[in-house]
Amino acid sequence: MRVRILGMGMGPHQLTGEAAQALRGCDYAVAARKGDGDGLLALRRAVCAAHGVPLVEVPDPARDRGAADYAAAVADWHAERTAAYERVLAERGGTAAFLVWGDPSLYDSTLRIVEAVAARGAVPVEYDVLPGIGAPQMLAARHRIVLHGVGGPVHVTPARRLPEAVAAGHRDIVVMLGGRHGFAELADWSVWWGANLGTDTEELVAGRVGDVLEEIGAARLRARERAGWVMDTALLRRPR
Repeated sequence: MRVRILGMGMGPHQLTGEAAQALRGCDYAVAARKGDGDGLLALRRAVCAAHGVPLVEVPDPARDRGAADYAAAVADWHAERTAAYERVLAERGGTAAFLVWGDPSLYDSTLRIVEAVAARGAVPVEYDVLPGIGAPQMLAARHRIVLHGVGGPVHVTPARRLPEAVAAGHRDIVVMLGGRHGFAELADWSVWWGANLGTDTEELVAGRVGDVLEEIGAARLRARERAGWVMDTALLRRPR
Protein backbone atom coordinates (compact mmCIF):
# COMPACT_ATOMS: atom_id res chain seq x y z
CA MET A 1 0.00 0.00 0.00
CA ARG A 2 1.00 3.65 -0.30
CA VAL A 3 1.20 6.38 2.34
CA ARG A 4 1.35 10.10 1.49
CA ILE A 5 2.79 12.30 4.27
CA LEU A 6 1.47 15.77 3.53
CA GLY A 7 2.52 19.01 5.17
CA MET A 8 -0.63 21.10 5.65
CA GLY A 9 0.59 24.33 7.23
CA MET A 10 -2.03 25.51 9.69
CA GLY A 11 -5.20 24.43 7.93
CA PRO A 12 -7.19 24.25 4.68
CA HIS A 13 -6.06 27.66 3.39
CA GLN A 14 -2.37 26.73 3.61
CA LEU A 15 -2.45 23.36 1.86
CA THR A 16 -0.30 23.66 -1.29
CA GLY A 17 -1.73 22.76 -4.66
CA GLU A 18 0.59 19.75 -4.87
CA ALA A 19 -0.48 18.45 -1.45
CA ALA A 20 -4.16 19.06 -2.23
CA GLN A 21 -3.90 17.02 -5.42
CA ALA A 22 -2.14 14.22 -3.53
CA LEU A 23 -4.81 14.22 -0.82
CA ARG A 24 -7.62 13.94 -3.36
CA GLY A 25 -5.91 10.83 -4.74
CA CYS A 26 -5.98 9.06 -1.35
CA ASP A 27 -8.63 6.63 -0.18
CA TYR A 28 -8.62 8.05 3.35
CA ALA A 29 -6.56 10.04 5.84
CA VAL A 30 -5.40 8.94 9.28
CA ALA A 31 -5.10 11.20 12.32
CA ALA A 32 -4.62 10.87 16.07
CA ARG A 33 -7.54 11.81 18.31
CA LYS A 34 -6.24 13.35 21.53
CA GLY A 35 -9.56 13.62 23.32
CA ASP A 36 -12.82 15.54 23.17
CA GLY A 37 -12.59 19.07 21.84
CA ASP A 38 -9.39 18.41 19.89
CA GLY A 39 -9.20 21.62 17.85
CA LEU A 40 -6.31 20.41 15.72
CA LEU A 41 -8.25 17.29 14.78
CA ALA A 42 -11.21 19.48 13.84
CA LEU A 43 -9.04 21.39 11.39
CA ARG A 44 -7.86 18.11 9.86
CA ARG A 45 -11.50 17.13 9.44
CA ALA A 46 -12.09 20.41 7.61
CA VAL A 47 -9.18 19.75 5.25
CA CYS A 48 -10.43 16.25 4.48
CA ALA A 49 -14.01 17.42 4.00
CA ALA A 50 -12.87 20.13 1.58
CA HIS A 51 -11.27 17.48 -0.62
CA GLY A 52 -13.81 14.67 -0.23
CA VAL A 53 -11.55 12.30 1.70
CA PRO A 54 -12.79 10.36 4.76
CA LEU A 55 -10.79 10.76 7.98
CA VAL A 56 -9.99 7.75 10.17
CA GLU A 57 -9.47 8.85 13.77
CA VAL A 58 -7.12 6.78 15.94
CA PRO A 59 -7.14 7.29 19.74
CA ASP A 60 -3.72 8.66 20.64
CA PRO A 61 -1.79 6.65 23.25
CA ALA A 62 -1.03 8.50 26.49
CA ARG A 63 2.46 9.97 26.80
CA ASP A 64 4.29 10.13 30.13
CA ARG A 65 5.05 13.87 30.24
CA GLY A 66 6.47 13.64 33.74
CA ALA A 67 9.07 10.99 32.94
CA ALA A 68 12.63 11.69 34.03
CA ASP A 69 13.96 10.16 30.79
CA TYR A 70 12.38 12.30 28.07
CA ALA A 71 13.84 10.32 25.15
CA ALA A 72 12.67 6.98 26.56
CA ALA A 73 9.16 8.31 27.20
CA VAL A 74 8.88 9.60 23.63
CA ALA A 75 10.23 6.30 22.26
CA ASP A 76 7.54 4.38 24.18
CA TRP A 77 4.86 6.75 22.92
CA HIS A 78 6.05 6.40 19.34
CA ALA A 79 6.07 2.60 19.64
CA GLU A 80 2.42 2.62 20.73
CA ARG A 81 1.50 5.00 17.94
CA THR A 82 3.30 2.80 15.43
CA ALA A 83 1.28 -0.24 16.50
CA ALA A 84 -2.00 1.72 16.40
CA TYR A 85 -1.39 3.11 12.91
CA GLU A 86 -0.15 -0.26 11.67
CA ARG A 87 -3.48 -1.85 12.67
CA VAL A 88 -5.44 0.76 10.71
CA LEU A 89 -3.27 0.46 7.61
CA ALA A 90 -3.40 -3.35 7.70
CA GLU A 91 -7.18 -3.32 7.98
CA ARG A 92 -7.87 -0.72 5.28
CA GLY A 93 -5.00 -0.99 2.78
CA GLY A 94 -5.24 1.30 -0.24
CA THR A 95 -3.62 4.74 -0.22
CA ALA A 96 -3.58 6.62 3.07
CA ALA A 97 -2.70 10.24 3.87
CA PHE A 98 -1.20 11.63 7.06
CA LEU A 99 -1.77 15.38 7.41
CA VAL A 100 1.12 16.97 9.29
CA TRP A 101 0.93 20.40 10.95
CA GLY A 102 3.39 22.81 9.38
CA ASP A 103 6.07 20.83 7.58
CA PRO A 104 6.94 17.15 8.22
CA SER A 105 10.64 18.00 8.64
CA LEU A 106 10.26 19.98 11.91
CA TYR A 107 9.32 18.53 15.30
CA ASP A 108 6.81 15.99 14.10
CA SER A 109 6.91 12.23 14.59
CA THR A 110 4.80 11.13 11.61
CA LEU A 111 7.65 10.34 9.23
CA ARG A 112 9.54 8.34 11.87
CA ILE A 113 6.40 6.37 12.73
CA VAL A 114 5.59 5.53 9.10
CA GLU A 115 9.23 4.47 8.66
CA ALA A 116 8.81 2.20 11.69
CA VAL A 117 5.64 0.67 10.26
CA ALA A 118 7.46 -0.06 7.00
CA ALA A 119 10.46 -1.54 8.86
CA ARG A 120 8.28 -3.89 10.90
CA GLY A 121 7.18 -5.54 7.65
CA ALA A 122 3.69 -6.59 8.68
CA VAL A 123 2.23 -4.07 6.22
CA PRO A 124 4.09 -3.53 2.93
CA VAL A 125 4.28 0.26 2.79
CA GLU A 126 5.69 2.66 0.23
CA TYR A 127 5.63 6.32 1.30
CA ASP A 128 6.53 9.78 0.14
CA VAL A 129 6.54 13.26 1.65
CA LEU A 130 5.24 16.58 0.37
CA PRO A 131 6.32 19.76 2.20
CA GLY A 132 4.12 22.30 3.93
CA ILE A 133 4.42 25.83 5.27
CA GLY A 134 6.32 25.61 8.57
CA ALA A 135 5.95 27.80 11.65
CA PRO A 136 9.37 29.48 11.20
CA GLN A 137 8.35 30.56 7.68
CA MET A 138 5.05 31.91 8.98
CA LEU A 139 6.79 33.74 11.82
CA ALA A 140 9.22 35.45 9.44
CA ALA A 141 6.41 36.45 7.08
CA ARG A 142 4.15 37.83 9.80
CA HIS A 143 6.92 39.95 11.36
CA ARG A 144 8.48 40.81 7.96
CA ILE A 145 11.92 39.66 9.03
CA VAL A 146 14.78 37.46 7.85
CA LEU A 147 15.60 34.75 10.39
CA HIS A 148 19.38 35.22 10.19
CA GLY A 149 22.01 37.88 9.66
CA VAL A 150 23.64 38.45 6.27
CA GLY A 151 25.35 35.20 5.32
CA GLY A 152 24.85 33.89 8.85
CA PRO A 153 23.26 30.73 10.31
CA VAL A 154 20.04 30.32 12.22
CA HIS A 155 19.71 27.71 14.97
CA VAL A 156 16.37 25.91 15.50
CA THR A 157 15.69 24.31 18.88
CA PRO A 158 12.91 23.22 21.21
CA ALA A 159 12.52 25.60 24.14
CA ARG A 160 13.81 23.07 26.66
CA ARG A 161 17.23 23.21 24.93
CA LEU A 162 17.40 26.98 24.60
CA PRO A 163 20.06 27.33 27.35
CA GLU A 164 22.36 25.02 25.37
CA ALA A 165 21.92 27.13 22.24
CA VAL A 166 22.69 30.33 24.13
CA ALA A 167 25.76 28.79 25.80
CA ALA A 168 27.01 27.63 22.39
CA GLY A 169 27.07 31.24 21.21
CA HIS A 170 24.26 31.15 18.64
CA ARG A 171 23.08 34.66 17.76
CA ASP A 172 19.82 33.91 15.92
CA ILE A 173 17.72 31.18 17.53
CA VAL A 174 14.30 29.96 16.43
CA VAL A 175 12.54 28.49 19.47
CA MET A 176 9.66 26.04 19.16
CA LEU A 177 7.60 23.90 21.54
CA GLY A 178 7.60 25.69 24.83
CA GLY A 179 6.18 29.16 25.25
CA ARG A 180 8.46 31.56 27.16
CA HIS A 181 10.63 28.86 28.71
CA GLY A 182 14.12 30.29 29.22
CA PHE A 183 13.30 33.78 27.92
CA ALA A 184 13.60 35.56 31.28
CA GLU A 185 17.38 35.09 31.34
CA LEU A 186 17.68 36.86 27.96
CA ALA A 187 16.21 40.25 28.87
CA ASP A 188 18.47 42.23 26.50
CA TRP A 189 17.82 40.02 23.49
CA SER A 190 15.30 40.93 20.78
CA VAL A 191 12.31 38.64 20.24
CA TRP A 192 9.76 38.14 17.48
CA TRP A 193 7.08 35.80 18.80
CA GLY A 194 3.89 34.31 17.41
CA ALA A 195 1.21 31.83 18.50
CA ASN A 196 -1.24 29.84 16.38
CA LEU A 197 0.30 31.39 13.29
CA GLY A 198 -1.91 31.41 10.22
CA THR A 199 -5.16 30.86 12.14
CA ASP A 200 -7.90 33.22 13.30
CA THR A 201 -6.51 32.98 16.86
CA GLU A 202 -3.04 34.20 15.84
CA GLU A 203 -1.13 36.42 18.28
CA LEU A 204 2.06 38.41 17.55
CA VAL A 205 4.49 40.25 19.85
CA ALA A 206 7.91 41.77 19.13
CA GLY A 207 10.43 43.83 21.08
CA ARG A 208 13.15 43.60 23.71
CA VAL A 209 12.57 40.44 25.74
CA GLY A 210 12.66 42.24 29.08
CA ASP A 211 10.02 44.70 27.88
CA VAL A 212 7.55 42.27 26.28
CA LEU A 213 7.79 39.09 28.34
CA GLU A 214 4.55 39.73 30.21
CA GLU A 215 2.83 40.73 26.96
CA ILE A 216 3.85 37.40 25.43
CA GLY A 217 2.41 35.57 28.43
CA ALA A 218 -0.92 37.37 28.11
CA ALA A 219 -1.06 36.82 24.34
CA ARG A 220 -0.28 33.13 24.75
CA LEU A 221 -3.12 32.79 27.26
CA ARG A 222 -5.53 34.52 24.87
CA ALA A 223 -4.58 32.17 22.05
CA ARG A 224 -5.13 29.12 24.24
CA GLU A 225 -8.47 30.36 25.55
CA ARG A 226 -9.79 31.18 22.09
CA ALA A 227 -8.56 28.06 20.28
CA GLY A 228 -8.38 25.48 23.08
CA TRP A 229 -4.72 24.86 22.19
CA VAL A 230 -1.59 26.90 21.56
CA MET A 231 1.48 26.43 19.36
CA ASP A 232 4.06 29.17 19.53
CA THR A 233 7.33 29.98 17.80
CA ALA A 234 9.87 32.75 18.39
CA LEU A 235 13.04 34.17 16.94
CA LEU A 236 15.50 35.31 19.61
CA ARG A 237 18.37 37.54 18.48
CA ARG A 238 21.43 38.26 20.62
CA PRO A 239 22.34 41.97 20.98
CA ARG A 240 24.88 42.94 18.31
